[in-house]
Amino acid sequence: MTTLSLDRILQSQGFGTRKYCRALVDDGDVAINGITQTNYRSTVDTSNLVLTVFDEEWLYRKHVYIALNKPVNIECSRKPSHHPSVLTLLPEQFTWRDVQPVGRLDHDTTGMLLLSDDGPFIHAQSSPKRHVPKIYQAGTHDPVTPELVAQLLAGVKLHDEPAPLAALTCIQRGTHQLEIVLEQGKYHQVKRMLAAAGNHCTTLHRSAIGALTLESLGLAEGEWCYLEQAQLDLLSAG
Repeated sequence: MTTLSLDRILQSQGFGTRKYCRALVDDGDVAINGITQTNYRSTVDTSNLVLTVFDEEWLYRKHVYIALNKPVNIECSRKPSHHPSVLTLLPEQFTWRDVQPVGRLDHDTTGMLLLSDDGPFIHAQSSPKRHVPKIYQAGTHDPVTPELVAQLLAGVKLHDEPAPLAALTCIQRGTHQLEIVLEQGKYHQVKRMLAAAGNHCTTLHRSAIGALTLESLGLAEGEWCYLEQAQLDLLSAG
């Protein structure tokens, strides 16, 4: 059991500064179990705690783990350059609690993106040592040929890479469509591999990380959801 003062709880959940969180309580905007709270100093058990703030319910979470179906022309940055930040698709509370993307998808790449405020989780998921397979659907400029598939499976040499990089699997899904599974996670890897093999990537969509698929989450483009432990476990499964 963990108990914290109410103002600290509110701050940890991204509702603002300590001062602002205390004002929320003083103004009668916070309730627990239907009872309006009046003392921000009161200690509360965080186990299965559900807060009501401005009539909206929030389950207390020590950390948040999020999957988002990223649309096109969204940047995976808290300080975007040319397009809106992915954080604009999430509640404001997540920005306050320093939620950030786990790795990056290019602005023109769509699909599964993980986000969290758990530093060790972000580091572990981003580590190149993990070798977690990621599934991509790639559109190609030129028609897919058996020779292209064979090249990607055998490995292609990329600039600044000491050894050729190969797809774990590569399946033709259409005349101009490939499903490619990678585990290295190098910078612009799918695009660079297709270019090195003599083709060009026109569209790119990440449909799965490990055994966790966008289809299983039922997320439409731009939608997000919390990941629970059973789903987090799938991130390590291939």
